[in-house]
Amino acid sequence: MTDARTPLPDLDSLDIEALRTLVLEQHAAILSHRTEIDNLQLLVLKLKRMHFGHKSEKLDRKIEQLELRLEDLEAAEPPSPAPAPPEAPAAEPVRKRPARRPLPESLPRTTKTHTPKHTACPDCGGKLRELGEDVAEVLEYVPAHFEVIRLVRPKLSCTACEHIVQEPAPSRPIDRGLAGPGLLAHVVVSKFADYVGLAVM
Repeated sequence: MTDARTPLPDLDSLDIEALRTLVLEQHAAILSHRTEIDNLQLLVLKLKRMHFGHKSEKLDRKIEQLELRLEDLEAAEPPSPAPAPPEAPAAEPVRKRPARRPLPESLPRTTKTHTPKHTACPDCGGKLRELGEDVAEVLEYVPAHFEVIRLVRPKLSCTACEHIVQEPAPSRPIDRGLAGPGLLAHVVVSKFADYVGLAVM
């Protein structure tokens, strides 16, 4: 990908496909940068809301660090790319689903392994062997800190008939969401119950 801070090549020497590729790369870089800024702004806002009603030096430090990172990102935000020259209408591009950023490595992690209940193949009774595993992460709120819970689901396959056995994924409060039940409960209590308690005082 072309870095937005490197000088652009001679646009007159590029053909339409090369120009299109260059514009798409620049656009993707800007979108990625804006997404990181938006995510940090939301996280700062969420931490400030959590901070409402109680004092915590650790939470203050986290908010300050995130705000400094946010200022650095906004200062280094790449300029918008020059508009592409008009070209012949082409087939509509296939829209790609934006890739979700992984949760920060600095957060503590707890691994919960959901092993299949079967000790033998349910189809033919053959011996099961390890085939791989699916790993998903859920952001959970444990009082006073965040924690990432890794949900590991090993895959086993039958040595006789190749049948694959795997425990189903545990249900989540929000389908395909990152927030665990503890985090959602904390946000609801912080937003409504704590606010009502302070308003009554």
